[in-house]
Amino acid sequence: MNLIRAVQMKLGRAMARFLSEVPVGQSSSPPTPRVRLLETLHPGDVLLVEGRSRISAAIKYLTQSTWSHAALYVGVLGAERLAAPDHCFVEADLVEGVRSIGIGEYDGLHTRICRPVDLTAAETATVIDYAVGRIGHRYDLRNVFDLARYLLPNPPIPARFRRRMIALGSGDPTRAICSTLIAQAFEAINYPVLPHIDYLPAPTPDCHICIEEVFRVRHHTLFAPRDFDVSPYFRLVKPTIDAGFDFRTLNWNITAVAGE
Repeated sequence: MNLIRAVQMKLGRAMARFLSEVPVGQSSSPPTPRVRLLETLHPGDVLLVEGRSRISAAIKYLTQSTWSHAALYVGVLGAERLAAPDHCFVEADLVEGVRSIGIGEYDGLHTRICRPVDLTAAETATVIDYAVGRIGHRYDLRNVFDLARYLLPNPPIPARFRRRMIALGSGDPTRAICSTLIAQAFEAINYPVLPHIDYLPAPTPDCHICIEEVFRVRHHTLFAPRDFDVSPYFRLVKPTIDAGFDFRTLNWNITAVAGE
């Protein structure tokens, strides 16, 4: 069994390197300059990324979303615990596992900031401590082929099954994928991302039509980057607008049309 596992992991690492390669191509959306992005980010923010690698294409297809990756901005709250002084994010990388990185990793990529609402300083610190504490954990590469087979053009997968196709891993707590890591960090303070909600009769004798919402945690392996985007509990933050956007000040070239 040890030999079989070793072969699985070796093949998994080779496939992971292949899936992480970036083919020629570019995003249709403009990236945010790194300085403006850093000026806007707050500790605890989730940064969604439109990746360009082969595995990004698979994740975007399976989730029917622009976003293929998520990272947690830890800012100064991660000081002295990250791999380098200029690192400010914690992410789970397919090849490297859970690691800290700097803003330069996302240069030229389309991103979106998703901000949890009304967290206290202590709650934010708990979320960040959870993620930072898992630096060094690895992807479960035995099942990386589950994603690779969906790189075929238009694979015939019914929409209701696609989310489960990204639920990689054996359940080993030392293995992580990007969305799982961040979802579990927020679960540490019972902050909802995209929970199941049951609507049940309220225990109020005088009201027969009253209902109450009962939240159930979605299993962490079923989270995708898009869930932070569509979640009603995260505010979408756009650095260009936060910087004081005024369309009247734009300098238009009226003699040229984009794409010509």
